[in-house]
Amino acid sequence: MLSKLLALFKNEPSKKKVTTSANTAGAKKKPPHRKVEAGRIGEIGEYKINIQLDQLPKECMYLSDILLPNSKSRTGFSQIDHLVISPYGMFVIETKNYNGEIKGARSDKYWSVSNRFKMYNPLMQNYGHIKALEAQLGEYKSAKYISMISFTMRCRFSIDPELRKIHSDELIVYDVELSEFINRKILRLKAELPDAIFSGDDIRSIYEGINKINITDPGIRAEHVSRIKGEKTE
Repeated sequence: MLSKLLALFKNEPSKKKVTTSANTAGAKKKPPHRKVEAGRIGEIGEYKINIQLDQLPKECMYLSDILLPNSKSRTGFSQIDHLVISPYGMFVIETKNYNGEIKGARSDKYWSVSNRFKMYNPLMQNYGHIKALEAQLGEYKSAKYISMISFTMRCRFSIDPELRKIHSDELIVYDVELSEFINRKILRLKAELPDAIFSGDDIRSIYEGINKINITDPGIRAEHVSRIKGEKTE
């Protein structure tokens, strides 16, 4: 009897080994790599910037994705990624979502990205945005402006080192250090200027004024984007 039972166990296939083998084979299979769409990357980048701007001092106010009329622009508009209004000046921020070595000087018309392709000098681009703001601000048009270009951490800089120093009114920064640079710049301006440039009422007035003239019509915005794409293909 005992010998018959032992024979049965000996001949029975091992289910555990089969199951374990199947699980191991499955564990070795990696899920297919999914490429993140460019639009999604842009959304993540803007979300990171908004987190940075939310860390600014309470007396500051900011606006994002502003489209203003600009007769001097080829498209007829200027699109400003972010505007921070502080008691000591306005920070006009252009965000870039590139990957690689950013190389260029203040006076260069074009900068390069890892020597693969060129982009229009972002400081010159942002200067146009500042001029568009000045044209709309009336009594505040002579205010102090600080031009900031924000890149992702997927970049490395080969630029004029002065553009990384806080005394400059043109700054190249990484997105994760945006609030740090703005705070440091405000502290420096506060030490240099005897009084604040803008009162709380001024800041609210500028905020409301820019928000009021910001073009939100989807058709006009689509036209602006279409014209930009048209320029790039010419």
